[in-house]
Amino acid sequence: MISLDDIRQARERIGSWIHRTPIFSSATFSRMAGNEVYLKAENLQKSGAFKFRGAMNFMLSMSDDERKRGVVTGSSGNHGQALACAAKLLGVKAVVVVPLDASPAKVAAIEGYGAKVERCGHSSTERIAKAMEIAENLGMTFVPPFDHPWIMAGQGTAGLEIAEDIEDVDAVLVPCGGCGLISGVATALKESLKGVKVYGVEPETSNSTYLSFKAGRIVELHDIHTIADGLRTASPGSITFPVVQRYVDDILLVSEEEIKKTMVLLLERAKLLVEPSGAVPAAALLYGKVPLKGKRVVALLSGGNVDLAALCKWIEEVRTGN
Repeated sequence: MISLDDIRQARERIGSWIHRTPIFSSATFSRMAGNEVYLKAENLQKSGAFKFRGAMNFMLSMSDDERKRGVVTGSSGNHGQALACAAKLLGVKAVVVVPLDASPAKVAAIEGYGAKVERCGHSSTERIAKAMEIAENLGMTFVPPFDHPWIMAGQGTAGLEIAEDIEDVDAVLVPCGGCGLISGVATALKESLKGVKVYGVEPETSNSTYLSFKAGRIVELHDIHTIADGLRTASPGSITFPVVQRYVDDILLVSEEEIKKTMVLLLERAKLLVEPSGAVPAAALLYGKVPLKGKRVVALLSGGNVDLAALCKWIEEVRTGN
C-alpha cells in the first residue's frame, strides 16, 4: 500500500520535471452526460501521457549507482516512452521491450528519446518477462510499468492536482489496466477528500480489472483484443489491486465503438487529441455507464499518443458507420 504522504513526497521529488496538466470544463460533454464534466488533460503531459510522473519518480528514487547501470522495462508504448524520456533527461541508458504489434508512433517516440527497443510477444506477461531477463543479464534496473510503490505514488500526483483544482468534486473516472494510475489517484483522492467516488474504466474486450474486482481476486486474461493498446494488460498488479479493492467504487466497461466515437468527439469539440486508452473515461460518461446525474465529474484523459494512420481509419469508420 501507498499513502497520501508517499504521493506528496513524490510531488516534491518530480514537481520541477512534470507539467501540472490543465483541467478543462466542457459544455458539450456536460450536456451529453447529464453531469458537470471536467477533462483532466494528461495527454498534454511530457512524453504524451501520465506515465511520465511514475517513471520520473522511480528514477529519481534510485541510487546514483543504479542509474549509472541503466534501466529496462516492458511496455505497450506509453510507459516505455515515459521511461525513455526520463532517462534522456537524466542521462541514463534505457531499453524498452515492446509487443510485436506495438504502435509505430509509440516505437518511433521511444527510439527518438534515445532508448533501445526490443520486441517480444503480444501480452504484458511476455514483454515484462523479457525485460526482467535483460535486466538480470545486463545488470540494469527493471522498472515496472505499474506494480511498484514508486510508480503508483508518481501517478497519484495527478489525483492531488484534481483534488486541488476542482472544488467539491463528486467523482473521478480513471482508465485501468495494470492499475498503477488508478491506485495512485484513488489513494490521493480518498485520503484527502470526503465523499468522492472513484470509478475505473476498461474496454469490454480487455477487462481483467473488472473481472478481478467482481471475483475478489486477480484474474488473468490470455486473449486480449482492443484498440486501447495502453490497457492491453493481462491482469492488475499484485500491489495495485489491493488498493483498487480498498478505494475504487466500481469498474465500468465501454465498447470499441464507444471508444472510437469518443476520441472523435474529443478531437472535434474539445480540441484534444486523445488516444483510445485515454478516451475510455469520457466514453463511460457519454454512454451512460456512470451511475450519477447532476454531479461534478472529472474524466482523466490519460494519454494522447495516437498513431495518425489508425486515427484516420477510426474517424472514417465513425463517419461512415462501418
